[in-house]
Amino acid sequence: MNQIKTKLIQRLKIVEGQVRGLQDMLSSGEYCIDLITQTSAVKQALSSIEDALMENHLSTCVVDQMRRGKEGKAVKEILKVYGLKRK
Repeated sequence: MNQIKTKLIQRLKIVEGQVRGLQDMLSSGEYCIDLITQTSAVKQALSSIEDALMENHLSTCVVDQMRRGKEGKAVKEILKVYGLKRK
């Protein structure tokens, strides 16, 4: 998990820089399409981070919960995240 955590923190720092760049672009009156292109890149980056977190959760926490007889909790969590992703 530490290696995954380190990679995700690095990705989040990149996203943070992208968002700061967007603020600067908006403040300086950059072309709308350029802003939209950058916001799309930020959304894609966040989606990639979500996917990595979910993959890790499914392969570690959910497996552990099921081994310990907590299938109901695992299913609830998966359905909750599934619902959030559909919004």
